[in-house]
Amino acid sequence: MTTMKSVRTGAAGKVDVVDVERPVPGPKDVLVRMRACGICGTDTYFVHLGGTPYSPDGPAGSVVPLPLGHEPAGEIVEAGAEVTDLKAGDRVVVNPQGVPSGIIGCGGEHGAMSEYLLLEDAEIGRTVAVFPDSVPFDVAALNEPMAVARHCVNRSEAKPADKVVVFGAGPIGLGATIWLKLRGVEHVVVADVIPSRLETALAVGADAVVNSAEEDVTARLTELHGQAADSLGRPRAGTDIYIDAAGVAAVFHATVDAAKWGAKLVMVGVQKKADIDLGGMLRSELTLIASQGYPTEIFEVTPEIVEHHERFARLISHRVPFAEVERAFALAVTPGASEKVVVTFDDPE
Repeated sequence: MTTMKSVRTGAAGKVDVVDVERPVPGPKDVLVRMRACGICGTDTYFVHLGGTPYSPDGPAGSVVPLPLGHEPAGEIVEAGAEVTDLKAGDRVVVNPQGVPSGIIGCGGEHGAMSEYLLLEDAEIGRTVAVFPDSVPFDVAALNEPMAVARHCVNRSEAKPADKVVVFGAGPIGLGATIWLKLRGVEHVVVADVIPSRLETALAVGADAVVNSAEEDVTARLTELHGQAADSLGRPRAGTDIYIDAAGVAAVFHATVDAAKWGAKLVMVGVQKKADIDLGGMLRSELTLIASQGYPTEIFEVTPEIVEHHERFARLISHRVPFAEVERAFALAVTPGASEKVVVTFDDPE
């Protein structure tokens, strides 16, 4: 039996590196040698928990270990006999939701934080997209989170003349900022509490930043976007669209306090529980729009990441070799220790 290294959830807050059987592709499958894989907030949730609570076979409340990794980029090393549009040597990004064995790294049979990844029923445009060697694998591994950010921007329906604020300068918020600017939106503000993140926001194209730990958000947005009013004529900021990429209750409060008549709030950050001032929303006729995943965007983003890969590369704060994967996850689960961690794999021999 040929084995490979694979990362799974261990005890709560830890990961285990285990030896597992290296997959063998069937006639419609491809085997991908991993070259880079990002660590996401969903991964850290599973790591904190020690697995997934979603097993249909276990008792209620049980936690089941699972393979990790759903932000992969790699190189095909073997293609099944019936695969006609892919070949060994192709550099690919992956749709984690495009395989029949379950979502890769999120409860499915396979995880991409492994030396090799099996993709069943592989097909360009559904399972994978091919990208050129001009793009580093670590940047290509941003394809999945940037699809999440793109869906959020698509849901906002932002137009060039709109004034937008993005709360949260993590990978999704910064990705949304890039997509907004590439969409032609003239003025995008990014709010966060960490100065280094705000510096990155400016570097990727934000027109202004707000340190929400030190500044009055409503006053600052009014200064930047002008003054408008709610339905009762009370002064409000002239911001058209608020994007919550932070997932904290304070974003809702800040938005309701600042929102003018007819503003939108797009929620892409995962909220736990938040007390919402429904009366305040009513007085602004604030539209709440939820954004989940990437129904159509997973490969819509790939050509533009290729074109603007140097800009997207700024989102990566740490590149950690697979041999030190435990350190990579320790960085990712520690608040404030990193922005975006990408695990890299050695070049093929």
